Amino acid sequence: MTESLSRIISLDREDMSDLERELFLKDLKRVTDEYFESNGAATLEVTRADDGFLICVLMSARRIKSFKKPQ
Repeated sequence: MTESLSRIISLDREDMSDLERELFLKDLKRVTDEYFESNGAATLEVTRADDGFLICVLMSARRIKSFKKPQ
């Protein structure tokens, strides 16, 4: 199988592996920690939809952090 065909096939699949989910949530946590003080780990739901996937991330937070507008 050629590399480009393999890449196309790997982009069209039903689910993410546990490792991929873990890496995604770890990356997302770096961003959300800038905005929220979280209470724990986030959960990820990936659901097949007519036009692709629906992605739902659930997390709890103790507070929303305050930011000052850059001058």
